[in-house]
Amino acid sequence: MGKKAKSVVIFFVLLLIDQLTKLWAVKILKPIGSIKIIHNVLEIYYVENRGAAFGIMQNKQWFFLIITLAVLVGLLWISGKIPEEKHFVPLRACLYFVGAGAVGNMIDRVFRKYVVDFIYFSLINFPVFNVADIYVTVAAFMLVVLILFFYQEEDLNRVFSKKKEQNRAGRENGRKK
Repeated sequence: MGKKAKSVVIFFVLLLIDQLTKLWAVKILKPIGSIKIIHNVLEIYYVENRGAAFGIMQNKQWFFLIITLAVLVGLLWISGKIPEEKHFVPLRACLYFVGAGAVGNMIDRVFRKYVVDFIYFSLINFPVFNVADIYVTVAAFMLVVLILFFYQEEDLNRVFSKKKEQNRAGRENGRKK
């Protein structure tokens, strides 16, 4: 299986996990409301979120769809610029997770008119969230860590350079070393 095919499979597996957990929440959790996993710490709690994180911007579905589409276009653009080297696998993985999370919540907004949230940390009264939110949050954190501590400035220049030839030249120089 080629690298592009693997990328597509990884993306769709992540998306499938998100959608299956939401389907479980709708079919099993919605009728009962909540399940206490760890008393006063963690609950599985069904919520129909018509807004964004922390319940802000309720009923602004078109806004969220436009923003999500813009993010996806940006992710595709960046993904096409990332050199296909082992060194850049962590960066590419972050993009898969952000993309799968964005598409997962977009599917909810389009077909349900709300996002299914169901994970609730009652200990700190944290807003209810879902697997897609975990993908985006963890990937965003990892991107910050990668940019600050893993990738060098020249690595980032290769990703964000205007010329694809610079990326090709970088790969060829990397092979010669």
